[in-house]
Amino acid sequence: MSIGRRQVPLSHPDKVLFADPQITKRQLARHYEQVAPAMLPHVRDRPLALQAFPNGIDQPGFFMKSVPKYFPDWIATVQVGKRGGSLTQVLARDAATLVYLAGQNVITPHIWLSRADRPREPDRLIIDLDPSPGIGFSEVRAAARDAGERLRDSGLSASAMVTGSRGVHVVCPLRRGPGFGDVHGYARALAEAMVAAHPQQLTLEWHRGARGARIYVDVNRINYAQHAVAPYGVRPRPGGPVAMPIHWEELSDRALAPDRWTIANAADRLQSEGDAWKGIGRSARKLPPLATLE
Repeated sequence: MSIGRRQVPLSHPDKVLFADPQITKRQLARHYEQVAPAMLPHVRDRPLALQAFPNGIDQPGFFMKSVPKYFPDWIATVQVGKRGGSLTQVLARDAATLVYLAGQNVITPHIWLSRADRPREPDRLIIDLDPSPGIGFSEVRAAARDAGERLRDSGLSASAMVTGSRGVHVVCPLRRGPGFGDVHGYARALAEAMVAAHPQQLTLEWHRGARGARIYVDVNRINYAQHAVAPYGVRPRPGGPVAMPIHWEELSDRALAPDRWTIANAADRLQSEGDAWKGIGRSARKLPPLATLE
């Protein structure tokens, strides 16, 4: 595929990665080519954990956390520390990289909440609202609006993204400085306040079996080397749903669904609405004191 000035190899382009409806590797690559102008500002210079499915989504996949030696040298990478050593991870700085990853059967790129130059200082706070089976999406929308109101009351700016799976991510851009421990502590306190106010609807139970018919308010992505689905990333689910940034007022739309946008219509959404998160970094605020949550 010709992506800008680069010729990107795409082996077995007609390989079916999604069975119903059928989506090929070529279609996956075209998706990432089309959404790249909107996606790149949200993923550039963030280490990526790459969720690959060599035999399609109906077979087991795996996370490619360290770059294979055969990756071409034009793919930007960064070394990140881990216990007892380091990993070399991809940095997606151009559309050609996104297309190349699709050619390697990477269906979903997951991003760190920090950037490569200061990996222990997050510049994103994410509250992941994950409903138990049977929970209506109207309840998830209400919980997301509640989280956003609390965050705004404390001085932060909140945005939302339907995940392409079951839930919503409420995301706040932060000014860098505090480490993951401080940011996680703040988000945990906010989650505890939400659950205390709505104990029948929300939970902090990590074990799925203990959650009951409630929405899990997950702040555990806010830790070093943890990651979250990238905006405009495709999910390994039937139909190829896409994680889509939305305008905040869309959380009041009864027709909203977590998998409303797919490979088939994500580019149309961008063409008609633009990137709902365009310029999100300009809304970065300093992490407020915990007292602002009281």
